Order: sequence, then C-alpha cells, then structure tokens
Amino acid sequence: MILLFFEIFGGKKMVLQQGVEFLGIVVSRKDYKERDMLVKILTDKYGFKTFFVRGVRKRGFKLGAAILPFTHGTYLGSISDEGLSFITTTRDISQYQQITQDIELNAYASYILSLVERALTTEDLVNLSWFLRVKKALELIDEGFDPAIITNIIEIQLLTSFGVRPRLESCVICQNTERLFDYSESYGGLLCQQHWHLDPHRLHLDQRTVYYLRLLSVVDLERLNSIKVKDQTKANLRKTLDEIYEHQVGIYVPAKKFLDQMSSWDQFFKDNK
Repeated sequence: MILLFFEIFGGKKMVLQQGVEFLGIVVSRKDYKERDMLVKILTDKYGFKTFFVRGVRKRGFKLGAAILPFTHGTYLGSISDEGLSFITTTRDISQYQQITQDIELNAYASYILSLVERALTTEDLVNLSWFLRVKKALELIDEGFDPAIITNIIEIQLLTSFGVRPRLESCVICQNTERLFDYSESYGGLLCQQHWHLDPHRLHLDQRTVYYLRLLSVVDLERLNSIKVKDQTKANLRKTLDEIYEHQVGIYVPAKKFLDQMSSWDQFFKDNK
C-alpha cells in the first residue's frame, strides 16, 4: 500500500491510499458527465465510499458488472479520506440476483443500506463488524428469508447506534423477566404487567409481538436457519418499530417511503379481493 498526501483547498491535506484491497457492496451509482460514473460502495474497511469510475460508456470497459447495484466482491483501488476514491480492478464478483430482479426485495435492501449509512460512523462499521452483518442480511433476503423480518432485525439492533437503548430483557422498574410485558416509550423499554399503570400511553402490544421484539433484538444473523412470523405479528412489529423510530430516534429515511407505499398497496389488494 502506498500513501500519497495532497494539499487541498484551505490548506487541508488529503490522504490517498493506493493499492488497497477491500470487500464491497455496491449501494448505488449515478452518471457523472457524459462517460463517467460516481459509484457508492459499502466497504468492509472504510465504510461508505464514493468512487469515480472513468469511461463507463467506452467500448471495452471492463468494470461494468462490478459496479452494478447490489453487486458484491473484492475490489482493489485507491481510497481517499476526503473526496473521491478509485477502483483499479476486481475479483470474485457476484450479484444478489433476487434482490436485483424483485422490486420488493430491492426496496428492503435499499432501506437497510440507507439506514445503516445514517446510523453508523465509519469506525462503528469497521469495529463492530456491521459490514458482515449487512452482507449477511442481504444474503438471507436474496436466499428467500422474509425480508420484513430481516429488516426488523437490523432496525432493532441499530437502535443503540442512534443513541436509543431500549431495555428489552426485563422490566425497567423491577427487572422481572417472567411476567406479561408491554413497551413504554416514556420508560425506554418493557414494563411488566405489575407496572403497566405507570404509563397509560404504553403501546398496548400483544405478547406475541413483545416476544418477537425481544427475540429479534438478540438474534445472530449468522446463525439464523429459519424464522416464520404470522402476518398480523409482522404488522404489529412494523407499527411498533415505526413508533420507536419516529418518537425516540427521530429520523425518517427516504427509502422507507417506498416500503410504506408497498405496504399500503398490499393492504388495498387484500381488502378488495
């Protein structure tokens, strides 16, 4: 690896690491001028980086398959700490085929990547192994696992990175782990039945939803073999997490809008069968 130092506007120095190898997942790309592209890639070592790719529309361009959205593999190039990075070559390139071809799976995968980008610093992505977690989530969705549940797992487990640490292992008041529970936004976690009176505005969740809320907060995607959740419970989980993200996290990722629209369409078709 070669380090090059450049002085840019305002006397600030830019570091360009040449000849570095990294794993990557292509997030998006957009045209730049007539023949070039800017390609955003989630990398295992440097977080989200934007790469300048020259001559995309020239005859004989060799990186075409490697910069398609939802492509993943090993990349070699130059990484800039400020500004654009560059790709030299690639190997072991493949694409999440089902995600690419299915508009619903595509929407879930795009939302996961957008949410991760909002939640995590580059240091967290690298040190907390979130790249591998995201890669596994996309693999599971591509293999046919329920995309809504995989997305819920990511959403719940990202809450800590947003500064929200809901207590889901026990009652926030008495630490009981065995009674009936409900979620309280005011208390930041679960209240057992004995303490429900403390928050009349608790979410009034059914126990199956509470069970899955607790389970998904600790499940290891690498060890997930199968998971099936009833449609009503999935709807309740979606509503619960929407409440938490709206009122406690306070963000709304634009990619979520399309998911919400698809949910509305599904409900419309069910109601009009």
